[in-house]
Amino acid sequence: MIPGFDPEFHDLEQYILVITERIWEGRRIDDIYRYYSDDCVVETPLGISQGIEPVVQGTRATLAEFPDRELLGEDVLVSGEASVGLLSSHRIFSPMTHLGNGRFGSPSGRQLFARTIADCVCRDNRIVHEWLVRDHGAMALQLGWQLPDLARSWLEQQPNWTPPSPTVAPAPYVPENSDHRLVRQSIDFVANCWRSEIGFDLCDRAIQSALPSGQTCHGLAGLQAHWSSWRKAMTLVDLQIEHAAVSERAERAPVVGLRWRVRLKHNGDGRFGDPTGKTVDLLAIQHLEWRGSRIAQQWLLIDEVALWMQLLNT
Repeated sequence: MIPGFDPEFHDLEQYILVITERIWEGRRIDDIYRYYSDDCVVETPLGISQGIEPVVQGTRATLAEFPDRELLGEDVLVSGEASVGLLSSHRIFSPMTHLGNGRFGSPSGRQLFARTIADCVCRDNRIVHEWLVRDHGAMALQLGWQLPDLARSWLEQQPNWTPPSPTVAPAPYVPENSDHRLVRQSIDFVANCWRSEIGFDLCDRAIQSALPSGQTCHGLAGLQAHWSSWRKAMTLVDLQIEHAAVSERAERAPVVGLRWRVRLKHNGDGRFGDPTGKTVDLLAIQHLEWRGSRIAQQWLLIDEVALWMQLLNT
């Protein structure tokens, strides 16, 4: 049992998996009032909301557009302490069918999938703060959109849109920044991806990578090409590690969960079109699974539609 939580929940992983299934697959949307705090802040790369009603409305809108959407929990990484706030980093795989009107346009009937990672600060049986990154790029491409076209459409729907500023969870919770060896090496890996290819010596030669906009690759060649395309288009201005913790569980490989922010200058061509000279800010959440001294598998969530919105915003 977790101090301050309902007796039915024996650990935070079970809590997150159970309430997610109840709200989404069980369509018990009113349970949001039970499991989210009244002043909960939810930050995504598209915007920030405060309070329960925006969470309820967003859930209803998503289910109206994708009524069969499932939230299949691939992993839940846990850190923190119940007395000040536990953090769950919940990686979700969602199959769905585009059956309703909404942000992605008229229903196409297409089946698609996308990953999401939600970092939630949980205290006293409620989510009190959430950072959420969904792979809207993967959804767009599977629905026949080009990413800049969808970004323009969303900007037209929100003519006064501006990128959200970073949020901070309420005290006494403090994000973890562990000094564990695997955490330090994971941070080095992320930093080196933006700066050069020297960090890839931390990867297993058979590394499997789930990357933004639904891209997947096996082995080092595809991963190196992915990061080369970013570095060609964007120059690193600043990298901030916001949260870094490792989950070591019996009979499971250790997984490092990172949440980081990066500021980039769009001064190259290629991945994001002709250089605009604009500075963009990204929120990313990443899980890295280690096998011995090497990264064997990773999942990186960046919303590239939100990035295109920054590049196209006037």
